[in-house]
Amino acid sequence: MRDKKDNATFDLPGFSPAAPLEPEPKRGAGPRGKRANMKQVQLELLEATDNSGLPVWTRDDALDLTGLPVWAPN
Repeated sequence: MRDKKDNATFDLPGFSPAAPLEPEPKRGAGPRGKRANMKQVQLELLEATDNSGLPVWTRDDALDLTGLPVWAPN
């Protein structure tokens, strides 16, 4: 790399001007096929839901009202 002010500097390897890039070959515009429209399908949910989409609350004897497990005496 040469400094403009100093003519005594030497050229470092790898700093020469880059070779021009070759243009990429263009693909021919072939006929396009028609895409098949995909149908949308309603998936069945694993649990029943209410109007908001949340799972319906069901009472479980093993859980209290907060969702914590009920400790039964032995």
